[in-house]
Amino acid sequence: MIDREAVRANAKYLREVRPIDPDEIHEYIEGTPHPAVVRETLREEAYDLGLYERADGTFVPVTEDPVPLPGWSPDAFPEEYAFALEDQLVERYGPDWHRGESGDRLRDTIRRLKEDYYRGNPVEYDAEAALAYAIYHLPDYYAAIGYVLDDLAERERLPRTLQVLDVGAGAGGPALGLHDYLPDDAVVNYHAVEPSAAADVLEEMLTETGRNFRPTIHRETAEAFDPASLSSEGIDLVLFANVLSELDEPAAVAARYLDAVAADGSFVAIAPADRETSIGLREVERALSPAASDVSVYSPTLRLWPDAAPSDRGWSFDRRDDIAAPGFQQRLDEAGVADADPTGPRESRSPGDGTFRNETVQFSYAVLRPDGARRADVRADPDRHAKMAEMERHVTNRIDLLAVKLSRDLTDDPDANPLFKIGDGSEAVEQYAVSTVQDPLTEPLVTADYGDVLAFENVLCLWNDDEGAYNLVVDGETVVEFVA
Repeated sequence: MIDREAVRANAKYLREVRPIDPDEIHEYIEGTPHPAVVRETLREEAYDLGLYERADGTFVPVTEDPVPLPGWSPDAFPEEYAFALEDQLVERYGPDWHRGESGDRLRDTIRRLKEDYYRGNPVEYDAEAALAYAIYHLPDYYAAIGYVLDDLAERERLPRTLQVLDVGAGAGGPALGLHDYLPDDAVVNYHAVEPSAAADVLEEMLTETGRNFRPTIHRETAEAFDPASLSSEGIDLVLFANVLSELDEPAAVAARYLDAVAADGSFVAIAPADRETSIGLREVERALSPAASDVSVYSPTLRLWPDAAPSDRGWSFDRRDDIAAPGFQQRLDEAGVADADPTGPRESRSPGDGTFRNETVQFSYAVLRPDGARRADVRADPDRHAKMAEMERHVTNRIDLLAVKLSRDLTDDPDANPLFKIGDGSEAVEQYAVSTVQDPLTEPLVTADYGDVLAFENVLCLWNDDEGAYNLVVDGETVVEFVA
């Protein structure tokens, strides 16, 4: 048993003097433990000591500078992760895992998982379902987490020394994305809560992470695990990625984990963009941050009116550039065509037209902060701006408005007028801004990013009876400005 306190004491002294070398300080520890034992002890203590391990095996202090924006925009799933998953598929099914009976079973499982998610059915993950889930979702979940973290990094709210609790970690898409998003000199104490067979896939995937990413997997349910057991000072980042819809009482479970977030930490929830899971995420967000709560919605659905909260349907999601289908998706998709029985019923055959390639990066998310911080510290002015909660007063009138852009263009027809969901945090029914002109004075509506705050001047308010929503018509008499 190594004298852990002696290792810590040496590290605390030397960190102010020079890089800490296990080959040096092992001589100062009682019993002269092997340098490899000292190195492993330093790795285990690195988060508490604020040290990161360099490529040469020495340890130096982590800078206090927050994580910078890395320019996250992955166009492909990293090969080392793709190979790691395919190794697991080969180990279970053999080199032709994508063909024959195993390929058919994996394709059928993916179909079933997609259908269950769409219909809100309970989802259970045995070993085969966990691998099928990984095949279909690792790449898009990998990409999505970085875009969400951008909201924190751009305001310097993501520390380099980071304790993370990933609830319902699944096969590891968000974990791998988090790992690659952070700089090499970040130190991450990563904890995953995952009770299903997906934990086995996750464990193998995490072997590809770097030496300063220290993973621990807790094979417990979210309901059973105690987040307070990890830290008396709170957790820097609590993540619920694509799991809220699988919980019986998502708001109650999430509230318990929110209580474990550090005073300056963040609670991040992500969900697929489909209607039910996206709306479910917003319901949890609103339950955790009611009007006048100390917990703020940091992004993207900013509350622009004090003491107000939205009560509309809340279906809002972002979409980013596609991520190329990795080789394992391509092989499974193409093998479905080769293996199909042309005489069999159509529904039993894989279409081979991309059914098993998931290149779309589309997601809903919410970032909450116990410290009340908001991505943009902007508030509506009651003397100037109309309030969406009172929009019925303004129908057929031109008004000024402050709103958050909450969608990309929702029209499918390139010849149609661009349409965007907007909100100010007080709305009780859906509100959409429709651009009827191409004008430099209104262009910010089209070019602004998801989650940006816009000021509308002289916009026309109309009621859309077919959709049961308000349309804010941006025309030649309107001015739209980027605010934040």
